[in-house]
Amino acid sequence: MQVRGPYGWVAFESPRTQLAPPKTIMTPSDNFPVNFGLILFPGFQPLDVFGPLGALNTLAQSRPETPKLSIIAATLDPVSTKPPVSVSQAPLAFFESVVPTHTFETAPPLDVLIIPGGQGLRDDAVVQSAAEFTAKVYPSLKYLITVCTGSVIAARVGILDGKRATTNKRAWQWATSLRAEVAWVARARWVVHGNIWTSSGVSAGIDVVFAWIEEVYGQETATELADALEYERHTDASWDPYAEKNGLSESIQA
Repeated sequence: MQVRGPYGWVAFESPRTQLAPPKTIMTPSDNFPVNFGLILFPGFQPLDVFGPLGALNTLAQSRPETPKLSIIAATLDPVSTKPPVSVSQAPLAFFESVVPTHTFETAPPLDVLIIPGGQGLRDDAVVQSAAEFTAKVYPSLKYLITVCTGSVIAARVGILDGKRATTNKRAWQWATSLRAEVAWVARARWVVHGNIWTSSGVSAGIDVVFAWIEEVYGQETATELADALEYERHTDASWDPYAEKNGLSESIQA
C-alpha cells in the first residue's frame, strides 16, 4: 500500500519477520471469506481504516485461504484524509492519501465490505456514490462492517432499515437523523444484526473487527491476534462510556 503525506509518497509493507501472526491455522473452507473490500472517500477518518486493517493484515498472514483486499473508490486517483472543500475550507497540511486498487465500477466480487466514517460524509455527493455501490454489492456479501459514521452510507440506501445499528456518538444527532427507519442503538460499542456489524466512533472499529474475527475464526485466533498486536480488546459490545458523555440514553430510537 502507498500512502502520500504532504511531502511525498511512502510505501508501507508489513515484514513477516517483525510481527508474528496468530498460531492458529484452520483448514481452508468455503465458509471463510476470501475477498475483502474497503471503501474510501475524500475526508475518510484514518483510524477507521487503518485500525481494522492492522488486525486484518496480520490475520491474513496466517490464513491458508489467502485473503485478498480491494481498496475501492470513485476513481483510481489517490484518496486523501483531507476533507473536501464542500465540508471544510480550513487550511490543512497534515493529511495522508491512499491509492485505490479499484473503482466502484471495476471492483471484484466481495465477501466482506468495510465502510469507514469521516468528515467527508458530510458531503452528500460523497455519500451517494458510495451508497449506490454498497446497495449494489450488499445482496452478495457474506458480511458488511461499518465503522463510525460509515453506517450513514449503509443507512442511506435502506440496508439498515428495521435493523439495530450504531454510529459515532459525537455525530449521533446528525447521523441518526438521516434515516429514521433504522433501530439506532445509542449505548453500544458495536451492534450485530444478521450479517451486518456496525461500530461506534473511530477506535471502536478495532473492537468490532476483533469481535467479527472471533465470530468467524474463533476465540483463540482473536486472542492470539490481539496479543500479537499488544492490543487489549473491549469484548463487551455494550461498553460505551461515550454515549453518556454525549448525553445519549440507552433506548433504541426506532
